[in-house]
Amino acid sequence: MSDNGGSTVGLLSYETLVHAVAGAMGSVTAMTVFFPLDTAKSRLQVDENRKSKSTPIILAEIAQEEGLQSLYRGWFPVISSLCCSNFVYFYTFNTLKKLTASSPHESRLGKDLLMGIISGAVNVILTTPMWVVNTRLKMQGVKFRNEDLHQTQYSGIFDAFSQIIANEGVGALWSSTLPSLILVLNPAVQFMFYEAMKRRAGKGGKRISSAEIFLIGAIAKAVATTATYPLQTVQAILRFGQHKGDGKGGVMGSLSNIFSLLMDRIRRHGVFGLYKGLEAKLLQTVLTAALMFVVYEKITAVTFKVMGLNKKLKQ
Repeated sequence: MSDNGGSTVGLLSYETLVHAVAGAMGSVTAMTVFFPLDTAKSRLQVDENRKSKSTPIILAEIAQEEGLQSLYRGWFPVISSLCCSNFVYFYTFNTLKKLTASSPHESRLGKDLLMGIISGAVNVILTTPMWVVNTRLKMQGVKFRNEDLHQTQYSGIFDAFSQIIANEGVGALWSSTLPSLILVLNPAVQFMFYEAMKRRAGKGGKRISSAEIFLIGAIAKAVATTATYPLQTVQAILRFGQHKGDGKGGVMGSLSNIFSLLMDRIRRHGVFGLYKGLEAKLLQTVLTAALMFVVYEKITAVTFKVMGLNKKLKQ
């Protein structure tokens, strides 16, 4: 790794910026490809009266009831939020990675997990308002099975921000912050497994193929998603925040609120109710994460080559 007077170790390193832009572009590409799966997952999480069926059947129902375009409803706000979110996450993670660079033989599992948690916390605090708005927009015009849910009327991202602030207060933009902070374990575990498996696959200077990157990214995301899915369901409900008079979309989503939402879901649908939509979620996040990592690695490799950094991505 080159050191231009120590500047590459700082927060404004070109290498770190490349990682951040590549991560953002990778996530936007992957999410666009698999966005209908995210639509199916969101419906199953928020609309608890919608029967849990196979993902293709859910997608067919949505398309039949609301039109094919509804599968991509809310695409722009989601992509905008995801782009900002992944830029912040990759920038923070790779900055910390450079600042804590260690020997290649030193175990990095614990360090990778800690860096992932810190990066996730920074990301949550900065980008939660965007995710709250995009969840509301994504659910606008939806035909709910659950009568307790009511529609919102926003003309776009800026109108959603202004209406939420005017009607619910600024704090409502940080609804779901607590479960989101707990859920930083998801990308943290994902990156820990990804980095560990990538180091193992590239041992002895072996070149890692795109197929291997895809598989590594898929496995890492599958483990992280399955472990944290019940909290992701609570997070989606709190972000949507449109249950009539139930107070579930509070300012910070207190621990008692999170617990009551989990218990309510178990009482109504059993323990498996906590995993409603998991099939769609796994399909969407595993495939999206896998493709994202492939695009991310390709962009960084090509960019570093063009920039003449002659950088081999050592983890």
